[in-house]
Amino acid sequence: MQAGMILLCLAYVLSQFFRAFLAVLTGILERDLAMTPEDLATASGFWFLSFSLMQLPVGWLLDRVGPRRTAAAILLVGGGGGAALFAVATTALHVKLAMLLIGVGCSPVLMASYYIFAREFPAARFATLAALMLGAGSAGNLVASYPMALAAETIGWRASLWALSAASAMVALGIFLTVRDPKANGQGETGSVLTLLKMPVMWAILPMMLVNYAPTAALRGLWIGPYLGDVFGLGINDVGTATLVMGTAMILGTFAYGPLDRWLGTRKWLIFGGNIGTCIALAALMVFIDTSPWLSITLIALTGFLGASFPVIIAHGRAFFPPHLVGRGVTLMNLFGIGGVGVVQMASGPIHHAAAASGPPTYPYIVLFGFFTVTLLAGALIYLFSKDSLD
Repeated sequence: MQAGMILLCLAYVLSQFFRAFLAVLTGILERDLAMTPEDLATASGFWFLSFSLMQLPVGWLLDRVGPRRTAAAILLVGGGGGAALFAVATTALHVKLAMLLIGVGCSPVLMASYYIFAREFPAARFATLAALMLGAGSAGNLVASYPMALAAETIGWRASLWALSAASAMVALGIFLTVRDPKANGQGETGSVLTLLKMPVMWAILPMMLVNYAPTAALRGLWIGPYLGDVFGLGINDVGTATLVMGTAMILGTFAYGPLDRWLGTRKWLIFGGNIGTCIALAALMVFIDTSPWLSITLIALTGFLGASFPVIIAHGRAFFPPHLVGRGVTLMNLFGIGGVGVVQMASGPIHHAAAASGPPTYPYIVLFGFFTVTLLAGALIYLFSKDSLD
């Protein structure tokens, strides 16, 4: 299982990379394929939407088929095939379809790991293990920053995508050969996603899950590049450095959140406090929108650090799932988390476009960051009604 978990972690590195690398390629794709910021926002949104919509079938497959075949087959077809399509893209539509397919390919890999953690380890350790996997896999965020910018400039973005296609295929094969499925549990019991949605305890947790990751993912995955370019005139190398800083902050935040629920004796107030802190960082970014590029990068990095409570929220919900619905439970929460990013990402393009037509270069980003702040604050206020748990 050790080798299998390493391969699942590598698969998650690829997943983190694919959700974030468009921010670095913004200028290149605008030049080579005439893609607009709105095209890029839609392409990024397609990744998150296809990823989130796949969570329902992935959850069923994890409970019925197991993580080994589920993760291997979907990553091979979606990840390997989608990256290959991206490599030969000649229009914005090709890129959008490629990102949609890559989102499908990446959809099972983290949840396969979480399924194994939930089935084979004590529940009290789930948040720490989930954060460790998320933090280690988030190295893909770093590779999608300056290293991707360097690769695009040296061997070209098409050759880079071919290499990623081959890497996805090899990792998928490795998962098939090394991952061991947990023993069957509760197969005679009934239930579905609807069973989970009918649980009142989830009604205050799921809205927080819906908005928690959206501002961080939207900034890191897309808007950090256009913002720093339009407002401060930074080029691809500087944007690559900025995304590296933010990616590092996100990893550190994930590792920091992991054990804190046990140390503090609460998940609810840890999650609530972290998300309110993220709102404050976003508000500060709006106030100091054009003061200094490094101040903006620092505030963006703070947003990434404080917004890294994703695995703790999943642990909060997982505490209430019946054992035979663990697969569908963790994927349901992931659907809300990643689906929220997709919706926000898709909405962010038109919001930016409308604001850009009626103000100075800073105005569309003030509006955009305000939109992120309001949605996150709304989710945090609903989350106040949740029931705490460390079971």
